[in-house]
Parts: sequence; structure tokens; C-alpha cells
Amino acid sequence: MKRDISEFVSKCLICQQVKAKHQVPSGLLQPVMIPEWKWERITMDFVSGLHFSPKKKYAIWVIVDRLTNFAHFIPSKLQEALDTELHFSTSFHPQIDGQSELVIQILEDMLRRCVLEFEGNWEEYLSLVEFSYNNNYQSNIKMASYEALYGRKCRTPLYWTELNEKKIHGVDLVREIEEKVKVIQDSLKAASDRQNYYADLKRKEIEF
Repeated sequence: MKRDISEFVSKCLICQQVKAKHQVPSGLLQPVMIPEWKWERITMDFVSGLHFSPKKKYAIWVIVDRLTNFAHFIPSKLQEALDTELHFSTSFHPQIDGQSELVIQILEDMLRRCVLEFEGNWEEYLSLVEFSYNNNYQSNIKMASYEALYGRKCRTPLYWTELNEKKIHGVDLVREIEEKVKVIQDSLKAASDRQNYYADLKRKEIEF
């Protein structure tokens, strides 16, 4: 009887059309293209629904450079004036852009910590959060976003003991920056390949 039912269902068009899918996502993971240079490709998103700041701001415009992960956090209130359309998503279930969504998740965690620890409104600490994020080590590019963008570590008291006051001029500066970008691209390629490997373990290519 079980065999007869299975055979009947496999030949029934209606049964096949309404049958729920329980297979893993079809198709191998398609990685995004690695940019050739800084600020060549960016991602943008908005964090909205925040409490009004004293300057009547209630949203944050997040702009991320896809090569260096360098981010700008801009308080805003007139998103409609930019003539853009919002597609809502969540930081833990990204539907639009994974890179900016991850940055937003980090931004929200850091802002929440600042407001709870030091009290005050979120706009007060936004510039500090942006600086801290950009000066933090990024595992996928093997350096901080600030260093990736400007070619050297940020001159804060944290790095005064590590930095040497060497003079870099002209061709040497250009060569050093190009070498940094090559390291970043290789690191992003390695991270992308590693992500592809683990994702494709549970996927398979399907031909229709």
C-alpha cells in the first residue's frame, strides 16, 4: 500500500505542485565581486525608528565602503528629500544587503552600550561610535578599516608606541597604498572562498 501511494503521488501533477519543499537551497553560493579600489562600490542603508534627538533626528544613514569596510554614520530626518525608497529588513535576518546589515547590527550594539553606560541621547555618541568602528580590527581584511583606507594606523594614544615617524613621499606612498589594497583584496578573496566552501557543503547545483 505504501508503495502504491508513493507511485500515485509521484505521478500526480497536483500533488507535486502543492507538495512542501524540504530540500536545501538549490544552486551554489554566488559571491559578490571584490572591488578594485576604495569607495569604488558602496552599500547604503538606514536605521530608523530611533528616539528623537535634541536636533529632531530620528534615523541614521549608514554608508559602507565594500573594499575597506570603512563606514560613515550620518544622523538624518529627511530621507524623503534624498528621493530614495526604503526596503525594510532586519539586522539578524538580512534580505537586502548582508554587509551593511552586519555593520548596522554592530552599530546598534555599540550605541546601546554607550547610551546605557554614559546616558544621554544617541546622537551625542554617534561620532565616537563611527571612530571606534573604523579603528577596530576587521578579520576579513586583516586590518582596521582606517588603516585600509588611509594606508597607516590611526594616530591615537593606543598606537603611539607602535608608530614610527618615518617620512613617506611620492612613489613610495603610492606603492605602499597599492600593496595594502592588494593585501585587502587577497584577504577578501580568502574570506569569500571560505564562506563559499562551508555554504556549498549544504547546497547542490540543479539543472532544470
